Amino acid sequence: MPLHSSLPFSQEKRRHPRLESKIPIKISDGHGDILTETRNLSCSGAFCRVDQRLEVMSRLKIHLLLPFRKNDKVVTRKVTCQGVIVRVQASHDGDYYDTAIFFSDIAPKDSRAIGEFIESMVESKNYGQYN
Repeated sequence: MPLHSSLPFSQEKRRHPRLESKIPIKISDGHGDILTETRNLSCSGAFCRVDQRLEVMSRLKIHLLLPFRKNDKVVTRKVTCQGVIVRVQASHDGDYYDTAIFFSDIAPKDSRAIGEFIESMVESKNYGQYN
């Protein structure tokens, strides 16, 4: 099944399809670590909600934990890459910041792992299982 025809993705014409999924993510900058979860994910970036404002164009180290289902078990695959914040928007009450991160330096094997995760979620019809 081609990824571009799957319904869980937005109808936007993006280079990489996005999966609405809550995946654990650790964002590290020069001031410490932030633990949160993605709101959506693609091979080229992630969108998440954080409790502190990060500056646009800040460089980050990103760690994702992708839960692959194998047989009846969940196997976690760690993906580590570099990212750049491309958009930040404060919530109406200022309690959190919607933050978009572009994966600026990601190994091809890690990009493939994200693509395989997205594809497996769609193909196995387990979409939403980890949400």
